[in-house]
Amino acid sequence: MRRIITIFFLSCIFLSCKKTYEVIMPDSANWDLFNAPAAKRLNFTTRSAMEGVYTISSSTDFFGELVAVKWNYAIKGGDTTFHISGFLGKDIAYFICEGKQLNGSILLNGYWRKMVSTETGIIRLTINAEDGATNLLTAAPVVTPGSITVKGVYGNGQSDPQLPISFTYNRKLNHNPTQFQIVAHRSGGRTSDLLPVSENSVEMILKTPEFGSTGIEIDVRFTKDGVPILYHDNKLNLREIQKCGLIGPIENYTYEQLSTFVRLIHGEKIPTLREALNAVVYQTELSFVWLDTKYVGSLKPVAAIQKEFLQIAAARGRKLDILIGLPGKDQLSQFLALPDYANTPSLCELSIEDVEKTNAKIWAPRFTEGTQNDQVDRIHTQGRKAFVWTVDVPEFITRFTNEGHFDGILSNFPSCVAFNYYVHQ
Repeated sequence: MRRIITIFFLSCIFLSCKKTYEVIMPDSANWDLFNAPAAKRLNFTTRSAMEGVYTISSSTDFFGELVAVKWNYAIKGGDTTFHISGFLGKDIAYFICEGKQLNGSILLNGYWRKMVSTETGIIRLTINAEDGATNLLTAAPVVTPGSITVKGVYGNGQSDPQLPISFTYNRKLNHNPTQFQIVAHRSGGRTSDLLPVSENSVEMILKTPEFGSTGIEIDVRFTKDGVPILYHDNKLNLREIQKCGLIGPIENYTYEQLSTFVRLIHGEKIPTLREALNAVVYQTELSFVWLDTKYVGSLKPVAAIQKEFLQIAAARGRKLDILIGLPGKDQLSQFLALPDYANTPSLCELSIEDVEKTNAKIWAPRFTEGTQNDQVDRIHTQGRKAFVWTVDVPEFITRFTNEGHFDGILSNFPSCVAFNYYVHQ
């Protein structure tokens, strides 16, 4: 008992030194026009027609010269919420808005953010009837360069938006026929990047499509009683969780203990692997999941869950890949011990020879090795794909997108990958 009390007080001292992360999310809910009773949701045809690369004609010094506009959705609380995201070329900036139509105009309401800083604010955009809304609201809109002009204002923090911004439709989004994957690290990004939800949480999985993600990487560990959960680091720490008095390896605690006493930075529970995959299948349109195995031990439980959810997704007509990640030799050995490893979808971070040995669907080398186009092309001749990780520097993201032959990029900044991918010609 004395030892437990000592550990508790030491943990309290340690936890009191925690750096406080403040995420200021602008409140965009007070736009009276957007909230008018007559305003209604946009339909699928209108949303699809709006997607594209737009040329910015004002505020280019602040946001850059181009914006890639893409719609996404997530199901929360039984309600499907559609968002339109704009991925901008400067300072890893983006905006996320909801859309409505009112009296022949299209209204977009939300917030903008720059990931290189804490800068953020409200943004309100309008497509007037004469600027393309009339065409977009028809049953079969025809979109050509210059046919849509978006005008609006943005502000800083909670201030009333007054700074002008406008952009005009230029061309369609780039879509790679090989289905390039924009993969979000830790299910969407790091908590330390001042995101409004915590890494490796169900809430982040539902949020990450707004950042442009088409897939996610999630970190799998096991509790003391054998429940697979999502958690990155090997120990409970203040980077990932709120003060709770518990310390040490996460494997020292049962799932019930973690569920009862531990909360992630923004108050979410540590999710089970089943909860995470359930959210992917039933609440998003994400098409790729990378299970990064952070533990050393049997992969049979993870392989069983992988198989179960692949079958669920197929039954629902969902095109979804779920791959077991093999980051090291220990995981490689455990994978080869599976009775049907050759037919178990996997992603291997090791050598190409190890990729061939495991029959991995994807080779995933570290970005520090460069574009390695010759090696990637070799992988392609085998009918496999190649992803690169973890690319966060904008200049490197641009290089791998423009010069590399990779089929996907893993990043903490999926919005930056989305911009580079969608505007690339």
